[in-house]
Amino acid sequence: MKNMKGKIITTIVIAILVLQSNMYQIKATSTTDLQNQQNQNNEKIKETEKELEEIKEEKSETMKQVENLVSQISEYQGQIDELDSQIEELDAKIKEEEANLAKAEEDYTKQEKLLEERLIVSYEAGETSYLDFILSSESIVDLISNYYLVTELATTDAELLENIQKQKENIEKSKQTLESNKQELANSKASKQSLANQLQVSKNQKDAYAAQLTEQEKQTQAELEQFQADNDRITKELKAAEERYKAQLEALKNKTQNNNNNSNTNGNTSNQGGGNYQAGTSGFLQRPVQSGSITATMYYSSGKYHGALDYGVPVGTNVYAAADGVIYLASYAPGSYGYYIVIQHTNGLRTYYAHGNGTFYVSAGQTVSKGQPIMQSGNSGNSFGAHLHFEVRVSPYTWYSSGNDSRRDPRNYM
Repeated sequence: MKNMKGKIITTIVIAILVLQSNMYQIKATSTTDLQNQQNQNNEKIKETEKELEEIKEEKSETMKQVENLVSQISEYQGQIDELDSQIEELDAKIKEEEANLAKAEEDYTKQEKLLEERLIVSYEAGETSYLDFILSSESIVDLISNYYLVTELATTDAELLENIQKQKENIEKSKQTLESNKQELANSKASKQSLANQLQVSKNQKDAYAAQLTEQEKQTQAELEQFQADNDRITKELKAAEERYKAQLEALKNKTQNNNNNSNTNGNTSNQGGGNYQAGTSGFLQRPVQSGSITATMYYSSGKYHGALDYGVPVGTNVYAAADGVIYLASYAPGSYGYYIVIQHTNGLRTYYAHGNGTFYVSAGQTVSKGQPIMQSGNSGNSFGAHLHFEVRVSPYTWYSSGNDSRRDPRNYM
């Protein structure tokens, strides 16, 4: 019996030991599998992150393509607008030249007919010459009178011939000029058509890239295109202002400025904005606001190109002309600058003051002094917080969203 009990106990112990061994092996196997599974999951996470990064880069690259195409479209449209102006000017010139040519040919025909009549009269007179006419004089008074008449007739004939010759030469020159302008017109129209084709290709490419953008990027694209449209419109208005206020700028160039003169150079003192402000800087430009720190420079903290300085100032802060100049624009651009002013300076610089509250102390065409109040700051247009956007451009005053344009760091001129 005891032996039987011993065998049973031994069997149970052996079974327990075997079971424990199997459980350990199962546990070990499960741990290994879990570790392997975790490693696989980590690999999958890395692959997914890589794929997401690639997608992000692809989208970023796509957005860059859209930005470049938007700038390219604007450039093409600008060139087409220039050609439209040339075509309009050439059309007017050709019409004027055609009218002048028709008048010249009419005068030439009249002169030629008059000469023919003179020749017929001479022919019908037979052999009678100017000398016979003089010798037929009955007295010395008749002789002098006839001599004077003969001299006048001879002079008139000579002038008539000379006029006819000149008219003929002028007609030939007019024809050549007319043909040249017509050829230039044809070339301009051909160039416009070529640019129009390139413009359409760029628009199609832009639409194709835009379709791949995320919703957030599409919103960014819409803002970009709105800003570009505003800038293109402002550029056209500034070109018109260049002609309109040429005399004011020329007068300012010729006038010796007194740095201590606190009155407006055109005699209009802006009492609304208070006295002039002198920042005491030695550069051509001075700080456009008395207070506030710089919250953004030529690049945002994100690395995106900004192209200006932002001064963090409360709404209603006075903004001052950074230098003597002529106000080219004092206007409103809802999708970009909001209420803004553009000043043309005599050294070729052009300064922009944007996101005002709508209070202007000056108007387009007015000449302003350095430090003169021109507007109040605000938060209008494409703005996210009260500030002054201060921008400097040099000729040819271009703007591209990605940079590489005519915008310069204002601090280089202060």
